[in-house]
Amino acid sequence: MADIERETMEYDVVIVGAGPAGLSAAIKLKQLDADLEVVVLEKGSEVGAHILSGAVLDPCGLDALIPDWKAKGAPLNTPVKHDNFYMMGEAGQVRIPNFPMPPLMNNHGNYIVSMGNVCRWMAEQAEELGVEIFPGMACSELVFDGDRVKGVVAGVFGLEADGSIGENTEPGMELHGKYVFLSEGVRGSLSKEVIAKYDLAQGHEPQKFGLGMKEIWEIDPAKHKEGTVTHTMGWPLGGNAGGGSFIYHLENNQVYVGFVVHLNYKNPHLFPYMEFQRFKHHPMVAELLEGGKRVAYGARAISEGGFQSMPKMVAPGVALLGCSVGMVNVPRIKGNHNAMLSGIAAAEAANAAIKAGRMGDELTDYETEVRTGAIGKDLKKVRNVKPMWSKWGLVPSLIAGGLDMWTNTFGFSLFGTMKHGKNDAEATEPADKHKPIDYPKPDGKLSFDRLTNVSFSMTNHEESQPAHLHLKDPSVPLSVNLPKYAEPAQRYCPAGVYEIVEKDGKEEFVINFQNCVHCKTCDIKDPSQNINWVTPQGGDGPNYPNM
Repeated sequence: MADIERETMEYDVVIVGAGPAGLSAAIKLKQLDADLEVVVLEKGSEVGAHILSGAVLDPCGLDALIPDWKAKGAPLNTPVKHDNFYMMGEAGQVRIPNFPMPPLMNNHGNYIVSMGNVCRWMAEQAEELGVEIFPGMACSELVFDGDRVKGVVAGVFGLEADGSIGENTEPGMELHGKYVFLSEGVRGSLSKEVIAKYDLAQGHEPQKFGLGMKEIWEIDPAKHKEGTVTHTMGWPLGGNAGGGSFIYHLENNQVYVGFVVHLNYKNPHLFPYMEFQRFKHHPMVAELLEGGKRVAYGARAISEGGFQSMPKMVAPGVALLGCSVGMVNVPRIKGNHNAMLSGIAAAEAANAAIKAGRMGDELTDYETEVRTGAIGKDLKKVRNVKPMWSKWGLVPSLIAGGLDMWTNTFGFSLFGTMKHGKNDAEATEPADKHKPIDYPKPDGKLSFDRLTNVSFSMTNHEESQPAHLHLKDPSVPLSVNLPKYAEPAQRYCPAGVYEIVEKDGKEEFVINFQNCVHCKTCDIKDPSQNINWVTPQGGDGPNYPNM
């Protein structure tokens, strides 16, 4: 569609994605110069519709951006009161005491929040400053001026099922900026294109990922302990995969129940969603949830590579923010604060460039601030936790990782900077090297089948549009992935998008793109790297209420 004539709109800064990074950048730009023209484009039906996070929020990013956030009514209503860590076995659990843990693991001063609601509130603050925010506007293409990114194409609607232009097609518009910020979250489609075009990952470790799945439960008020944060490791994953759970008691007798599976697992028979469902039958968890009801479900990939996996984050005219770079502190399970700080840093760099009369160059000051400032210091302290877990397993990495975090508190590491090695797709081994895993059938009370749960994500895609999940080679699922890997797409997807069905005596690989919750796991974990996730038309996808 590159040859289509479109209307254009000119801005100083074009921001893709109304998450914590993009909204922080927009707010900071207008704080620095009220006359700057700033636009934020969000593919969700509203701000917050596609935001899914744990989340325990470290407010340091918000403190830096809007110091009087309490007076302005930010939805940080539940301060953390109690921190619990458990090592799980199938029939019981052992609490890990808090005192030997490094200070950075302490959640005192943090808040249990819905990041969707935090972003909705941040959008209100941005609009009060004059930022233009357009939800339901998926950004499907980059616009170039020579080697410089000068804008994006947004708002394409009504394509035919084969991707061609029809009589009802709206071609969208081009939004141009002196700078473009990509704050798409994990594995964003435009960010992936920029990283590849400018070879930004060269010289850095491969990015690593986890799959985070989350349910909101309303529980018996007698069991509810507002402000309690619980993390677990061990069962049911055991040695099959890294990962663990979180259980956060927020207000209104609600509990966030989440489960993270590191996507570098070897066994293609592993079924992350069913590991999550099985986890809820642990006696400690089942006792908490019995008599309650699940009211929402969602899933999202998490960037876990940390300090050594952050690619170069600037190219001519464009900067990558937040999880487009990968700024999650893995042991803390926190990245929102760093996303906000990255937005602030990008805004300051862009404002200085514009004031100096520059346009479309590389915002090197932004990159320097991220790597050497608060974000880099936060991530550098924990840079070895993830590779240790991957190489040595849970218990040895707990000991070594704890020691490393303690020594890093004083500015040095006994281990230097460890490498990740393979990416998560390459980590997948042939199916014949592993035994299939027998998962209990969901009982419909504590555990649920995927399609039932997806209905609680309020996901919807207009069915006549082109599928936004592209196979680079349509023959690969049946000719390569099925015989070699037992086609793991049937299992790694937490929304039941992919299945193999028999039709007229032949097997077919079916993509039910209508179910997609935009987690990006398929783009990351497919062992043949044959699936490319691109944006569907704007407004489609999940509609998360309080995630």
